[in-house]
Amino acid sequence: MNVDDLQWQLSNLGGIPPRIVDEILERGGLEALVEAAREREDWFCAAGAVRGLCAVGEFGRAWTVVEPFAATGWQPAVRAGADVLLTEGQGCDERVLELLAPIAEEFRHDPKQCDDLWGALPAQARVLERSGRADQAIRLLGADMAARRHGPQNNVKFYAELLARHGRVEELRDLADTQRYAAVSPYVTALENLGRAGEAEAYLRDLIAAKHPGWHESTLMGLLIRQGRVDDAIEAVEHTFDDLYDGNLLQATLIVLADRGLHDRALGLTEGRSPEFLAENDEFWLRSNRWWLMGESGRAREAIAEIQALPADRVEDRELTIAWLLAQDGRVEEAIALLRPLPGERAATDLAELLIRQRRLTEAIAVIPDVAAQREEKRRHQPGGPERPSSQ
Repeated sequence: MNVDDLQWQLSNLGGIPPRIVDEILERGGLEALVEAAREREDWFCAAGAVRGLCAVGEFGRAWTVVEPFAATGWQPAVRAGADVLLTEGQGCDERVLELLAPIAEEFRHDPKQCDDLWGALPAQARVLERSGRADQAIRLLGADMAARRHGPQNNVKFYAELLARHGRVEELRDLADTQRYAAVSPYVTALENLGRAGEAEAYLRDLIAAKHPGWHESTLMGLLIRQGRVDDAIEAVEHTFDDLYDGNLLQATLIVLADRGLHDRALGLTEGRSPEFLAENDEFWLRSNRWWLMGESGRAREAIAEIQALPADRVEDRELTIAWLLAQDGRVEEAIALLRPLPGERAATDLAELLIRQRRLTEAIAVIPDVAAQREEKRRHQPGGPERPSSQ
């Protein structure tokens, strides 16, 4: 085990992808993850196994899983190991705070020189909160935010959620006014949970009207959907549907509608797009979304027939799409047979998902190439020469 391999996994979502790990864990595959962490030195399997073991109170085994990774000195593994000893219910909060305090103060003293220690700030606040000292946690982390000692933006998000949990709505509003990307959504959710959805809607509409940066239309759409106002939600975002760049919320809207079983409504939104949008996105994007929505709504056979009626070069990822539709139609073994001979990580991951669906969990892990094989595959396909080592 070496740090470069571990960093490569984290940077490239290499090894067993996190979503596959989550699915295995959800289906009772904890022991399969423990074994994969040991045999394959797979970081995401190790992290999933640690979560699963801590959830059932097996903290000693969780430490056994993560200890070889932490022994390399790789910071994400070290932090995960500390979290096992940070873990609620172990009676270690005071000891953990003793350990965290000097680390957090080191970061506060010189954030630029200690950039990899930013996680100590929310960790300290989390332990203070669960030990009954939420006011102290808010005070410390609030001072950090005011001094812009927040590292990545997810520290701001953690602080916003901390304020929301303790009903500090006015402070949360102040934070949202200065840290919109990370704090607007928690503020809106807090208002909604307090029965103040109208106030949340007005706040978002004001931001949108003032053209403040951020995808506030997306947050507004979610709020309106949760209120059962589907027409209003679509109206709030439909002006983006023909945008050619990052502000386009058509895909997000299709997903939201599909999650609520409104597949026909979603399919209707794929029609009538502008010639400029169609020229930029070609027909493949809209077709793939159409087939996905048909598969989700029980029309998989109709979608397969559409694909098979087209020339092969007119359908991206033809076999992968057909395999997914076969599985949606309940023909899982046919889908597995179609995927097995296909090369590439995407086919292996899709195959693993189908095997997980059948609770063939160890087999699902085995069909995904290990880290060494994945790195070699990327090296061969990397333009400009061999893969360079990941930065630590």
